[in-house]
Amino acid sequence: MTDVLTQVLDDLAAEGDRLDALVAGLDDAGWHTATPAPGWDVAAQVAHLAWTDDVALKAATDKDAWDAVVLDAIADPEGYVDREALAIARDADLLGRWRRARTDLRAALAAYPRAEKMPWFGPPMSATSMATARLMETWAHSLDVHEGLGAPVEDTDRIRHVAHLGVRTRNFAFGVHGLDVPTEEFRIDLVAPSDDVWSWGPDDAAQTLTGSAADFCRLVTQRVHRADTDLVATGPDVDRWLGIAQAFAGQPGEGRAPQ
Repeated sequence: MTDVLTQVLDDLAAEGDRLDALVAGLDDAGWHTATPAPGWDVAAQVAHLAWTDDVALKAATDKDAWDAVVLDAIADPEGYVDREALAIARDADLLGRWRRARTDLRAALAAYPRAEKMPWFGPPMSATSMATARLMETWAHSLDVHEGLGAPVEDTDRIRHVAHLGVRTRNFAFGVHGLDVPTEEFRIDLVAPSDDVWSWGPDDAAQTLTGSAADFCRLVTQRVHRADTDLVATGPDVDRWLGIAQAFAGQPGEGRAPQ
């Protein structure tokens, strides 16, 4: 039976392959195509993935290199990640750089001791958690690239990892906004691209969330405004959560304006 880490790594590779296939044939103008993220073109989106995959590789394999990253981040906690990522966006070998980073990271995570955790900018992460976070970010940036290039996106059940991360980060989302964390669990039922229903929480929960998994995943990665989803919240805490949900670490982003 395939274990959880192997499944996440396989799905991460598939998401990366899909984006790779989309950008591999772009000319210079294509790489400079604007995406929905203000100031970010296609190259910037891929550069962000390349840089973060490389840093994750350092966290998993090279303590000294990781410690150097941390010191640099401490010097500029608000702008460090974007600055470093954007600095490589004009690298002539950007695509090759990303390919090497994601391939090496997959091998490192597959070999990482299951019972241990690696350092990261927030709490230490297991290999499975790191792979899930990388899948979430790869999928989200890929959405931006697809939209910028006018290419349709076919949702797959690989987004279950993103949905699970979005559910698990509920308390973090409240905390990062300075709000009290709800004391009760929510019941969450989401319809997958395959039409399966993915569920979290107790059957008898008073507060519930229903809708499509694709919309939920776009919401928690801030790729869609709540008003443009089919998500239905029952209960004040769920309703508040839909306005602040985020599956990514760090400070709240600006999100997307309603269409």
